[in-house]
Amino acid sequence: MGKKISSQSSTTNSQQQSSSSSSSSSSAYTGLGNIIKLLPTGTVFLFQFLNPLLTNNGECHTYNKYLSAILIAVCGISCFVASFTDSYKGTDGLTHYGFATAKGIWPSSSSGSSASSSGYKLRFSDFVHAFLSVIIFAVLALLDTNTVKCFYPSFENTEKTLITVLPTVIGSISSTLFMLFPSTRNGVGYPSSGTSTTSETSTTSESNAEKV
Repeated sequence: MGKKISSQSSTTNSQQQSSSSSSSSSSAYTGLGNIIKLLPTGTVFLFQFLNPLLTNNGECHTYNKYLSAILIAVCGISCFVASFTDSYKGTDGLTHYGFATAKGIWPSSSSGSSASSSGYKLRFSDFVHAFLSVIIFAVLALLDTNTVKCFYPSFENTEKTLITVLPTVIGSISSTLFMLFPSTRNGVGYPSSGTSTTSETSTTSESNAEKV
């Protein structure tokens, strides 16, 4: 009878720990809200898929910590670099991707598109978006349940308030900055929208005006 009670209590404790872990992870997603959509979809999906595997669901050995740290670093770099990418449609009707530079998009289309015009040049807002993307992903990754259990397990119990409040604060600040520095880019890893078309239309009209 005593063994049954002890086994039930241990099961209950493990369930409470797992529920608290999942709630801490979900609080990061909830606090950031729709801001997560401004991150490259493929990068976020890759992290959510690989991080539980590389951290052994939070039961980390030394090599798990190295692998998880590499994953976080690679995904962070991906978020930063993707902020400087954009897409355009060439005269062949296909969507092309490239990097925004001071002169326009690179590599430019060989099909006669006006992708090198001012609508695709590097802007200050690109650096703002790149910086915020890294910050948002860092909050998302470092407050993930498996990351917390792997690198700083005591943090989950001692800093519950910080885990709950920090994503909301970062999300609010990021939302404000994204509104002050809007971007019309439709780069690699982001869902397609009409922003690229708008930029393309404006640059096409500019080139037509120059011809006239």
